[in-house]
Amino acid sequence: MTDVHQLKAQRQASLDATQSGAPARTTNQFFGVGPITDMTIDEVDARLLQFQFHSWVEQNYPKLDDKGNKIGQFTTAELARGMHRGYPADKVLLDMMREIHRYFGFPKSNKMAVGLGGGHSGFTVCAMHLVNPNNADQLVYVDTPTPETEAGMAGGFFRQSWGAQLLEMQRYAANGDESRILFADGEGSIPSTDSLLAKKVKLFIGVGHETTGATTYTEDEVKNLLAWIDSDPQNHHAVIDGTSMLGAMPWSNDTVEQVMTKCCMFMPFQKAIGGISGYFVISLTPAAVELIDKNQEDPSWPIPRQLKIAVPVDAKKPLSSKITTALGPLYNPEDDKMQGGIINTFSTLAFAETTFGLLRSERRLGNIQQLNELSAKNRKIVNDWVSQNPLFELGVGDIEKRGAAVTLLKVNDPDITDAEIHAKIILRSKQMLGYEGITHTNGCYEKGLDVARYVNAFPGTPGDYRAWIGGVRPHEDISALLDNIEYAYHRAKISVLEDLLAEQGETFPQENDSSELTRQDDPQRAYKILIADLVGMRFDANGNPDFSEVKAHIEAKGGQFHEGSVESAGELEKGKLHFFYQPDLSTEEELLAQTADSQYDALIAAATFFPAQSKFAFGGVRIGAGTGNMGSDSWGGGNGAGGEAPLMNTPSFNSRATAQMAIKALLKVCPDLPVQTMHDLVVAGDFDTGKNLCEYPTEKLEGKKLAVLGYGNIGREVARLAQAFGMSVTIYAREKHQKWIESEGFNYASTIIEAATGADVISPHTGLGAKDATTGKFANQGILNTEVFNALNDGAIVVNYDRGEIIDTDALDSAMHTGKVRYAAIDADLFKNAETGELSGPMLPYLNVVKNHPEKMELLPHAAADTEHLSRVEGAKQAVNQIFDVIQFKVVTNAVGDIPAGYTSNGAKTVKCVGKVTAQDLTGAAFNAQEVASLRQLSEQMAAFWGAIDATMDAARKQELLDRYAAEMILNANTYASQLAALGLQGPVAE
Repeated sequence: MTDVHQLKAQRQASLDATQSGAPARTTNQFFGVGPITDMTIDEVDARLLQFQFHSWVEQNYPKLDDKGNKIGQFTTAELARGMHRGYPADKVLLDMMREIHRYFGFPKSNKMAVGLGGGHSGFTVCAMHLVNPNNADQLVYVDTPTPETEAGMAGGFFRQSWGAQLLEMQRYAANGDESRILFADGEGSIPSTDSLLAKKVKLFIGVGHETTGATTYTEDEVKNLLAWIDSDPQNHHAVIDGTSMLGAMPWSNDTVEQVMTKCCMFMPFQKAIGGISGYFVISLTPAAVELIDKNQEDPSWPIPRQLKIAVPVDAKKPLSSKITTALGPLYNPEDDKMQGGIINTFSTLAFAETTFGLLRSERRLGNIQQLNELSAKNRKIVNDWVSQNPLFELGVGDIEKRGAAVTLLKVNDPDITDAEIHAKIILRSKQMLGYEGITHTNGCYEKGLDVARYVNAFPGTPGDYRAWIGGVRPHEDISALLDNIEYAYHRAKISVLEDLLAEQGETFPQENDSSELTRQDDPQRAYKILIADLVGMRFDANGNPDFSEVKAHIEAKGGQFHEGSVESAGELEKGKLHFFYQPDLSTEEELLAQTADSQYDALIAAATFFPAQSKFAFGGVRIGAGTGNMGSDSWGGGNGAGGEAPLMNTPSFNSRATAQMAIKALLKVCPDLPVQTMHDLVVAGDFDTGKNLCEYPTEKLEGKKLAVLGYGNIGREVARLAQAFGMSVTIYAREKHQKWIESEGFNYASTIIEAATGADVISPHTGLGAKDATTGKFANQGILNTEVFNALNDGAIVVNYDRGEIIDTDALDSAMHTGKVRYAAIDADLFKNAETGELSGPMLPYLNVVKNHPEKMELLPHAAADTEHLSRVEGAKQAVNQIFDVIQFKVVTNAVGDIPAGYTSNGAKTVKCVGKVTAQDLTGAAFNAQEVASLRQLSEQMAAFWGAIDATMDAARKQELLDRYAAEMILNANTYASQLAALGLQGPVAE
């Protein structure tokens, strides 16, 4: 490993192997022990699971009065601080024992003991109660190597501890004989039936499989054990460590059933949904229970009180009374009761967690047979993957002996022959698999994948990685784990090889931060952008529309602002973006003269209609939402379909202005107080409030129904303003918007007629929709027709500040004649030929209607949005930003239609709380540490309050909570809503 060229070649090979980046993540990174591990997918899911657990406890453990009537429910807080005796602790314990016994398929004939501690405590309890040196005929076979032999010492202390404990028990017992403990030649094998019979074994202890060594018993071995038990079922006993065997028995259902029936099993349950404390359970056959009771008649040693499962019949005589399991901490499934209590103080909450976790696991995965099958499938996935990856091999060579709950993987890298270097790579690979990551020799930090924790192999086992692969894991998680181990190994290998190369003077520069955008514009080119509409609506000191704010914004970004056309600009500075301001361009002839020959690279426009022949190679931005006026073929016309350049918009900037003007039009006639008449009377001194006010009755907006058609930015703003006036708002939109509409307190309608039925006001905001190439009509043209008007309440108001074509004007005329509609406010385009004076545009047909109803209509020339200064300025600034991004970085914000090849999307950007909540809004909020901390505190306080209210049935106690916390909760709720609004986190989320 000292040749520099060889080391560099090996490093490059690992770089090549990882050039595609990290594999898919595992859904849960905890690969420790547990057949009912919670398998939550992230921190949110884990916290929600805790809430589910709290609710489950409250539903299942009621508080009862002295007559057995429910008067409340216990909470997790009460279980945590309550005693481990009496109700509900006794019921929690009984429920857990019942569910463990039922779910894992133990027969009713087998009782189940419980105590504190983990699997080792369970083993100790079995050993101290079943082994008896006073019985000279009792030979014990343990399926591990003899401690302190060469084979034994290879396993270290942990793997020798089982056998060592049994030998010590014999060694220090008065009648002990170490020769009565028989050991296997290797780990986790069951001798043949004949061999066990020949050895005159009475007690088989299976602890050498699965959990540490990733092995299991073959079905033939298990059948040998069962045959041995059957040969003398009263005197042949088997005790098996079930820690990793439950839910991962890769045998036939019949064999599994026999094992559960004829063998004793001990196992820990400490990681149900987080694990508050550890404990063990032991399944005992009837013959084993008899043996325990018999051993207590002639005991060989004292058993510590916390490990006793056989207790005195006479509690007053612990030394002289008969000792029996009949009163011990055993669950009797036939009677469905605990025979006695646990001596130690146990965690009621931990026991409740286990029951909850088991029931949840059953809902997710099915019964125990299905869990066994899932485990076997995961084992096959591991086998298949390793067979296709020569860098790895499994620690267990015999395919039938490979465990279905735990796998042991080792690296077989021909490049790495030095054991110390191999160990360094493995160690760093686990840092990559975890959250720690790796800092390379050049100082570059490589972030940890955080996809697999607790994957350390036990000392002495033939492997580098050990992981729980039982059926609780989804199949795709197993593949993801293995792919990530391979990736992490290569990344760690790169790091270690760099260390070795650095020792020989070879170093490598830090990699560039891939998150930083790279400039893609040509520094030798001057880019030209046409601004074809006003970018300021108020007048400057000279009486002209003021463009100074947008000009300053362009210059602050390094661009240059020019008044006039590119032809009059002279030589342009290269490497700059030059914006040419020509808001007076209007006719098609004028526009094509400026744009047909690609004189400009990009376009910013608001209302000006650009013909298809205009050319802009780098794209265009419409100031506003609708892009019907952006007709250039460069981006495929107004819908942005096809073309070489991206089409963009700046949605939501003028939404509030338009919505406010729409509400202003409504307020002009409703409430219908004749303000001008009353003003004139007051000025003339001809009004007496006490006498004359009753002559002017009116109705307020509150309680009136508004039908809004469309849930875009403007429609939603109109709905919110109306809601603030106390109106009942119903919104017609596509079904996908229903949940968002209802979440904001609006009513949802699936059809226009449904929305219009019984409405006092109707306001469309759908846009024209797509144009039918055959008929030449737009999809939403004429959607407000006779049927819709007839569905309204009599005397309804129509406010159309969307597109003039949306209304069938003949139907409107008829509705106003009949009184169905009493007022209509319309805002639509109107154009006048400067030479002929001829009028055109969607306002034209309304001019005929207004002649019939001159006092019942208000007509505006599409002025609601395009006359507001701030909206135009901010929209123009946003358009400038988008043009800079498109030209300099090929990044498209607020794309309309297709994004051409070579460009990347930057998603949407809208005004906070007007448009949809965007990914940028969410990211900005999530990385604002101060805001996040505040939102967390507020939401946790609110959740605590409502959780307590929901869990409290007693009226007096509930009132105490209200008196103590309600004002604070309302304050928190108001603050929470205000902070969300300030962060732009209100409304529908952009998909």
